[in-house]
Amino acid sequence: MSRLPRRRSVQVRVGRVVIGGDHPVVVQSMTNTDTADIEATALQVRALALAGSELVRVTVNTEEAAAAVPAIAARVREFGMDVPLVGDFHFNGHKLLREHPACAETLAKYRINPGNVGRGSKRDPQFAEMIEIACRHGKPVRIGVNWGSLDQDLLTRLMDENSRSAEPLDAVDVVREALVVSALDSAARAEELGLPHDSIVISCKVSGVQDLIGVYRNLAVRCDYPLHLGLTEAGMGSKGIVASTAAMSVLLQEGIGDTIRVSLTPDPGGDRTKEVQVAQEMLQTMGLRSFTPMVVACPGCGRTTSTYFQELAQKIQAHLRRRMPEWRRQYAGVEEMTVAVMGCVVNGPGESKHANIGISLPGTGERPVAPVYIDGEKGPTLKGEHIAEEFQALVEQYVERTYGTRKTP
Repeated sequence: MSRLPRRRSVQVRVGRVVIGGDHPVVVQSMTNTDTADIEATALQVRALALAGSELVRVTVNTEEAAAAVPAIAARVREFGMDVPLVGDFHFNGHKLLREHPACAETLAKYRINPGNVGRGSKRDPQFAEMIEIACRHGKPVRIGVNWGSLDQDLLTRLMDENSRSAEPLDAVDVVREALVVSALDSAARAEELGLPHDSIVISCKVSGVQDLIGVYRNLAVRCDYPLHLGLTEAGMGSKGIVASTAAMSVLLQEGIGDTIRVSLTPDPGGDRTKEVQVAQEMLQTMGLRSFTPMVVACPGCGRTTSTYFQELAQKIQAHLRRRMPEWRRQYAGVEEMTVAVMGCVVNGPGESKHANIGISLPGTGERPVAPVYIDGEKGPTLKGEHIAEEFQALVEQYVERTYGTRKTP
């Protein structure tokens, strides 16, 4: 689907998923359960995978969490899901991987934060042990730098060098450079220890939009490793969505980024899958990938004083998402379908004709009928109490008729 130029990177295989090269941008997410709670974590992995997350990361921070990983993977397989699990390690990762070889073998990839593998004389041997275990089990590694846990020894050294420079940089530019240097130096060290070049993914997470754009533009010209994009601590609700989209869409438009995560803070007890949906919608609205049929709906105005079209658009969107897991298995290309739900005669017929299937509902003062347009041609006109159900049935018929001849491989 993508026609944008892509930065060329090496390909890294993570289980059945390939990151980089000419492959589509991969969507990933992370659980927020206690990993030691096998059932809760497996259920959340299942929910994230059903929502479309192609990689799911889990925290591995304790002996109990490490011991639970194989059981979580087994439970996810019992659910019929085949999603690679990524282990997120900080501080004691070397110890957990050493003492729990079944965890090391089960995980499809390790995420290592260079700023949290150890300080001073402990840093290199503990980093080396994790890389050596990855090599032994044939696992790829994401070198994941975060400016909230940046290697302070490195940052101090670069700050000192900058202060002695004839033309010193601003402090923020030194921090950005420290992120890049930390990632690239760690990747180079991993290769020295035997990790293949095509087993490394890099990320440099920050929470500022302009910082993320600047850091990744820098990274993109200094290496050919696949790059994982994400605005860390993006925030809650619309703020997190807007900030993540503002940062990542600029980079994706420039061909930078091979895998993404939208790090949203959920509402208390909120649905973790929201971050997957936002990532998919970002890629789909940019024309980079298709995940689920898109609903085109007008914003409403004085001509649409009834909320009926809003309610119908919401119902159709929910129906499409609910049906996609089954449709994806049965109908090739259905994710590229567009459905229009319009609220009045001004743009309703035109937008409906542009969609694969669309309905133009009556606005204020208009005749109480709703013409349906199918592939640009006027179809049946709906009216009465059951317009929503009848239109939903027409969408189902359209999917079966149009995409049923293109079965998925």
